[in-house]
Amino acid sequence: MLKEFKEFATKGNIMDLAVGVVIGGAFQSIINSLVSDIIMPVVSVITGKVDFSDMMFTVGNASIKYGNFITAVVNFLIIAFSIFLVITYLNKFNKKMEAISLGQVEKINKKLGKEKKEEPAPEPTVKICPYCFTEINYKATRCPHCTSELKKIESKN
Repeated sequence: MLKEFKEFATKGNIMDLAVGVVIGGAFQSIINSLVSDIIMPVVSVITGKVDFSDMMFTVGNASIKYGNFITAVVNFLIIAFSIFLVITYLNKFNKKMEAISLGQVEKINKKLGKEKKEEPAPEPTVKICPYCFTEINYKATRCPHCTSELKKIESKN
């Protein structure tokens, strides 16, 4: 069981996920700083020096801090948009690299004389009886449904 866990933990996908989580945590602290130290003060200046972190209302003994929620929503939107931009860029980059590699493979094949050869179409397995229009085996000489004699189809080979 320990051996299976070791194989699972050392697979590329798990390692990629671990690196992603670590980088994501660092990225989140950067975005939190951006929102709380730069964006929210600018929004406060625009809205009349309102500090969002102090925005709350009290119901009984409970205080509902909707200002912190607004800040968290702004954090989420910035993180989601940043990830969207990175993924979009990476997808475009991967498509370009794939096109380049396919072009290189085609060039190498041309140099080696290994151009793509068109494969012949496979021989059909069924045909339609011209008398009763039922589907029958391609090599049949008589229709099993209407018993009509069929013209023999010569093979192209």
